[in-house]
Amino acid sequence: MSAGVHVKKRIVLWGTGVVGSMVLAEILRHPRFELVGVGVSNPGKVGKDSGDLCGMAKTGVLATDSVDELIALRPDAVVHYGPTAQFADENMRVIGAFLRAGIDVCSTAMTPWVYPAMDQLPSVWRDPITDACTEGGASCFTTGIDPGFANDLFPLTLMGLCGEVQSVRASELLDYTDYEGDYEFEMGIGHPPEFKALLEYPDVLIMAWGPTVPMIARAAGIELDDITTTWDKWVTPEDRESAKGIVKAGTVAAIRFTINGIYQGREVITLEHVNRIGLDGAPDWPAGTRDDVYRVDILGSPSISQETSFRFTDGSGRTPAVAGCLATGMRALNAVPAVNDLPAGWVTALDLPLVPGVGTIR
Repeated sequence: MSAGVHVKKRIVLWGTGVVGSMVLAEILRHPRFELVGVGVSNPGKVGKDSGDLCGMAKTGVLATDSVDELIALRPDAVVHYGPTAQFADENMRVIGAFLRAGIDVCSTAMTPWVYPAMDQLPSVWRDPITDACTEGGASCFTTGIDPGFANDLFPLTLMGLCGEVQSVRASELLDYTDYEGDYEFEMGIGHPPEFKALLEYPDVLIMAWGPTVPMIARAAGIELDDITTTWDKWVTPEDRESAKGIVKAGTVAAIRFTINGIYQGREVITLEHVNRIGLDGAPDWPAGTRDDVYRVDILGSPSISQETSFRFTDGSGRTPAVAGCLATGMRALNAVPAVNDLPAGWVTALDLPLVPGVGTIR
């Protein structure tokens, strides 16, 4: 499908929430991408100009909830910023339709698809998309930040600098005070400590957050003996303010979990989350040398540590979490030319070449 990286790619964007609306603005001013359509699931957005949906001048490209209308535009790819895997059926309906029509999809929605070969992925979430790719001769790439590039691209790149890796740990170390995403039911923040959050169940946690563990193992040429998890909670002794209201004293205000790849009886691959309400929360747990970072630590020859932070420096006051959301969305968009050049089927970080961001310096 590709005619070369210097030809504008015709893009349909689906989903104009936090991530999609920011990427939409980037497409409209990008020299290598042309916006030809916008898909929405919110009836209140149907018919609105895409410029109005991202705070820019009118473009004449109006939002629609019709997948058929967007397929008829014959874009080079769809960048899909739909809801989470909680809405798997809707995501598969939309994504599957584009794939069957021969249109590549780069998405951030279904994070278990970051590595669809993972044993824990239900076949009902894998097989329909496999069939759609085959039927349409199209490719499907799913990315994210964690799971996603913070714990696949980053550690895999650094491991390529080593002669031996004894262990690799990828950590998300974030203050959720200003974060407006979903975490109460999923992580139990704001609930009494006896409340069992959805992600406390090991099978759910591994499927939702752990696909990069077997991906790293495959890239390193090993087969894991087991994947295990840990989950810890920290209860705040005082009320804490957050963007979503007061986290009351006596409730959970920080969580720490790990997903661990076991090989020959030892932990060799670890994904870690430490998420707090307030930087002083859970003071004995890991923190970055800066606030709100993603960290990779490799013990090996040589040992390597890397911290990555995402920030807006445009004076907008937007938070690091929002900056990370934009980076997540742009990973999917910038991958379009490479995905177009790959054979039909599932695409993971292991299949992509270097994605340098053509057209970003201008």
